[in-house]
Order: sequence, then structure tokens, then C-alpha cells
Amino acid sequence: MLSVQDTSRIIEMAWEDRTPFEAIEHLYGLNESAVIKLMRCSMKPGSFKLWRARVTGRKTKHLKLRPEGIDRGYCPTQYKPRSK
Repeated sequence: MLSVQDTSRIIEMAWEDRTPFEAIEHLYGLNESAVIKLMRCSMKPGSFKLWRARVTGRKTKHLKLRPEGIDRGYCPTQYKPRSK
């Protein structure tokens, strides 16, 4: 079971353009479909639809679709430590 802080951070990471689903899976063990389920349950229907439209087909949300040379998911100044 995820803590409130972890759930909040996963939602934040899912909204970030440059954070791939693989990074969320690496940190929290949730694959893309689990993140989608979490977002669906945690957001209002309209917000979920906006988010899905935003991330669908976005190259930066999947490591395999990223252009060469982009090897990080976030700017170092944007990093927020994970709660334990």
C-alpha cells in the first residue's frame, strides 16, 4: 500500500513531461498501466481525461521513444527527495 506522500509524488511525476513511466516503475514498482489506474482513481474524471490526452503519444514519457541524448527524467533543480 502506498503512503499519501508516495501517491502524491507518483501523481506529480506522472504529470511531469520529462519523467518517463519507467522512472516511476523503478522508484515505486508501478508500471504504466498501474499508474493509469492510480491516476483514474485519484483524479476527477475531467482532470484524468486531460492528463491522458497530454501523455498519450508523448515521446518523453517512454524511454524507448526519447531522442538520443536525453538520458534523465528531470532537471536536477526540480528533484524532490522521496519520503521513506
